[in-house]
Amino acid sequence: MKRRPLLALLAATPFVRAQPRVIRLIVPYPAGGPLDVMARALADKVKDSLGTVVIENRPGAGGNIGADAVAKAAPDGSTIGMGAVATHAINPWLYAKIPYDPLRDFTPLTLVARVPNVLVMNVEAAQRLRIASVRDLVAHAKANPGKLNYGSGGNGSAGHLAGEMFKAKAGVFMVHIPYAGGPAAQLALMSGQVDLTFDNLATASANIRAGKLRALAMTTAQRSGVMPDVPTIAEGTRDMGLGDFDIDTWFGLFGPAQLSAETTQRLNRAFVDAMATPDVKARAATLMADLAPGTPEQFGAFVRSELAKYGPVVKASGATLD
Repeated sequence: MKRRPLLALLAATPFVRAQPRVIRLIVPYPAGGPLDVMARALADKVKDSLGTVVIENRPGAGGNIGADAVAKAAPDGSTIGMGAVATHAINPWLYAKIPYDPLRDFTPLTLVARVPNVLVMNVEAAQRLRIASVRDLVAHAKANPGKLNYGSGGNGSAGHLAGEMFKAKAGVFMVHIPYAGGPAAQLALMSGQVDLTFDNLATASANIRAGKLRALAMTTAQRSGVMPDVPTIAEGTRDMGLGDFDIDTWFGLFGPAQLSAETTQRLNRAFVDAMATPDVKARAATLMADLAPGTPEQFGAFVRSELAKYGPVVKASGATLD
């Protein structure tokens, strides 16, 4: 049998170019929000170590649709997602039915960032009621049950649950007024329709600095580096039952369950390294977010503790969604 020359064989064989690896990073909220902004910043920084990362926005059902898409993806590292306090700690208690288990159906990769919330009052209301601190607020609320009200972006929102936690721990009653989203609640606060809100710091900061809102306290355990002069709710209020108050907005990266240990570590290392770069740090600062990278084990333990924390809060609020 006549052998074909090697060059002839190579010429006759179709040339197949190796396809670059592409990772899909699902963000369960619309484009332009904090999770989307950070996801895109991180995707740009991991392309050398992981390959191309494509952001896919899958909003809907309070983040449940996008989170479920991650949970049901193949555990091969080609699909990961950004999850948040809502998708993994609040929604499982808030929704009557949820298509995923926040613990069993995911592989934690790393916490990305935590964004403080801040207790703010309408300036005119604060001056009229002579409320300049959390102690003043609690004292006034106890002396005038039901006279104060607070707004939020809706039943079951982070602002609503922060208010319910505050009421339960301080033993006060304030009327909750839900609005159709955070911007509507802030507008109501600015116009004096409500007395106070538990708002995201990134949203409230401009009006605080402009003197249009009075920041009484941060809702986190530690003061924010962005506004270090604003105390925390827990400072000096242990005798009022608020000494352990700690609530914020957080988000992090997850893969589907059964992701291999090797893939988990590779993804963790790439994104943790990305969070150490000046560009990602600068982007986080614009969102007033504190970067909080860590190990998969640390993130998993954190998610479990957050899920346990919000269960009784959601129950006490009475909020439910179909």
